Amino acid sequence: MKLTTKGRYAVTAMLDLALHEDEEVVTVADISRRQQISVAYLEQLFGRLRRQGLVASVRGPGGGYRLGEAGMAIPIASIIQAVNESISTTQCGGDPVQCCKGEGQQCLTHDLWEALGQEISRFLDGITLAQLVLEHRRKEQQQAAGIVPLRLNEARLPQRPAHG
Repeated sequence: MKLTTKGRYAVTAMLDLALHEDEEVVTVADISRRQQISVAYLEQLFGRLRRQGLVASVRGPGGGYRLGEAGMAIPIASIIQAVNESISTTQCGGDPVQCCKGEGQQCLTHDLWEALGQEISRFLDGITLAQLVLEHRRKEQQQAAGIVPLRLNEARLPQRPAHG
């Protein structure tokens, strides 16, 4: 699977917007400064997000964006789909005509990668902006208290037995 910067930046920008929802509106310039994403790129993303109803724009002096009607309940998968990002994990991108090997022939592992893509989609559909906001705020509280959050790669996971 390849999730491009378009999908990643869209999720990052939406999370930034959600984290600052207490402000009346959030400007693209503010998100750009905080997240180090170009204003021009963010404007493109927000245009797509607005057309899908995920954000609402406020025009004029002091204008900017706020979350759309769904608010914090927006699933992450919806954000990625709104910017026309594919979550396909197959080489062919799910095209039934071209398929992996062309001429409608699937590669040997097509079904495996297709199932993985479905799991990723389910995973991203099961996570909302609200959950990401809560997780971010929990980490901020831990850092403020001097607690270093445990990262996945630092966790002591049970080792799988070696096959021999």
